Amino acid sequence: MPEEDDKYPESTGRRRFVKGVVGSASLAGVGTATAAGINSATAPTGAGGGITKFMAMENTAGPAPRGMPQVPIEIDSEGYLKGVWPEVKTETQQGREVKVAEMQLGGKTYSSEWFQYCGVQTSPGLKPDADQDNYFRYSGNSKFEWQNESVEEGQKIHVDDFDDYKTWGNGIGKSGLGKPAQGTWRSQDIPASSTIPIQVIRSERVEQMAKSNEWLEASTQEGFIANLNKCTHFCCVPTFKGLKGSKVASAQNMIYCQCHQSVYDPFNIVEKSFVALPRPEDD
Repeated sequence: MPEEDDKYPESTGRRRFVKGVVGSASLAGVGTATAAGINSATAPTGAGGGITKFMAMENTAGPAPRGMPQVPIEIDSEGYLKGVWPEVKTETQQGREVKVAEMQLGGKTYSSEWFQYCGVQTSPGLKPDADQDNYFRYSGNSKFEWQNESVEEGQKIHVDDFDDYKTWGNGIGKSGLGKPAQGTWRSQDIPASSTIPIQVIRSERVEQMAKSNEWLEASTQEGFIANLNKCTHFCCVPTFKGLKGSKVASAQNMIYCQCHQSVYDPFNIVEKSFVALPRPEDD
């Protein structure tokens, strides 16, 4: 296709939308109204489903139907970051035993069902009892120069890599707001098409927020906060302070999705809900 046919100018950082991914009307709702969009994007079978409440980085602008789910963080004794995985248990549902990943954390019910969209839930790494170590690992071809220059793809994310988070800047938006990185979670030794993308931000604002919020006190550590990094609109991978084109959407200090200008606020964590998919059948 000739370059002049591209719908969006290069300066916006937006990418051309290719029809046929998911019908836009099916993702137009908010909260529980997103059921049609979720089901059109993915199609596992089995029993279960129902209303799922989750904690999310709020969607503040653009066509995204809901916020991106937060991934709770813990830091091991050596300073490496891990995503908390819910406790795995066996339940009897509709006459059959199923494995469920669910736990109480910070006054909320945290479960693997939080990550049911964009087909991510079909990843082997999101099976409740998948053999994964939960460490966050750096992804390749990051939007952040510091990451591409200082760490290697597949390396575990470490606290020391963010020592300058109180002053870090890259010429986009305000310096000192927080330092981000792009990575993967529960994705080692699985096909590249099934990796689970995450984004990590370390910020003083997160530290302050956690002092007066039970959920954030339990789900963030040392100013680190993380999210499943798939835009809930058309599954693109957005970034915090990663694109100069974010200025057109006044999103220089937000998480910005270049495809259709959806914006998420990493410093406003809200509770949302949607209709969960039926639990997949066991292999």
